[in-house]
Amino acid sequence: MEVPITQSEVWQDLEKDLGEKTVFEKQDGYQFLAIIKKTKAGNYLFVPYGPLAEDQKSFKKALAALKTLAKAHKAIFTRIEPRTPEMAQFLPKTAKKIHDIDPKDTWVLDLTPERTTLISNFSQGTRTRYNNYTKKGITVTTTKDPNEIKHLVRLQNKLYRKKGLHAFSEKYLKTELAQPFATLYLVHYEDKIIAASLFFNHEGTRYYMQSAADQDYKKLPATVALLTTALFDAKDQGIKFFDFWGIAPDDAPKDHPWQGFTEFKKSFGGEARHYAGTYDIIENPLKYRLFIAAQKLSKLAKVTKS
Repeated sequence: MEVPITQSEVWQDLEKDLGEKTVFEKQDGYQFLAIIKKTKAGNYLFVPYGPLAEDQKSFKKALAALKTLAKAHKAIFTRIEPRTPEMAQFLPKTAKKIHDIDPKDTWVLDLTPERTTLISNFSQGTRTRYNNYTKKGITVTTTKDPNEIKHLVRLQNKLYRKKGLHAFSEKYLKTELAQPFATLYLVHYEDKIIAASLFFNHEGTRYYMQSAADQDYKKLPATVALLTTALFDAKDQGIKFFDFWGIAPDDAPKDHPWQGFTEFKKSFGGEARHYAGTYDIIENPLKYRLFIAAQKLSKLAKVTKS
């Protein structure tokens, strides 16, 4: 049973460090990490990229265990993300498809071929940028010092402000970097850091996570330098797969907001993986409707303020 990092005990340690209450359960045929989310509108359980199950029978056992857990914590609903679309067919009638929290579609590169083969599978543009980035004066370094997260924070704030998005807090990102599975990559140009990214390693996979680049230097191959360094480092460490994280769906229109970075991620070679998406299993219909209404009002208030 493949275990994504978000359903592992090391992820439970991260959530605990972030102040979250969690429950990890592992039985024959299934396991899950449930995060108990507390809001003003009520509690709910979140099972990112889980529960994990070997078959239909085990999946139903996992759902029964989650239902018992939800009742014990007076949860209004349980938010789950089955690993395969096939498993989603066995969800109860109380399950409702919602917008995806974690990406339903991702892009994964097999790192086991020879380095020359991997490079030959890059697109022409990416291969050219890879071959030329050192000539441009770009260098890449790594660190595990949580204090160095300030560079990623600065870049994310600058980038997200332009796009009208909310960046992760410095405390959140610093806590992530403090975990044993995390490494921060920094891209240097002249005397500036122009790109940064967090990468997580877990059971043979490197995940491309929090990232940002300075758009003032978008003509430089900073992100290509960052990603190629990270994936070849991973290969040298014996890691077998590189997960680029979210991409646009296969049938997405050309104006999909993720289309640009989807094409960029695909330019390194690899293949798509498709999951079931996010579902809410409703335990209390009335409180659930009130919860959703409260969420909509909160989002409206944030939009009004901005």
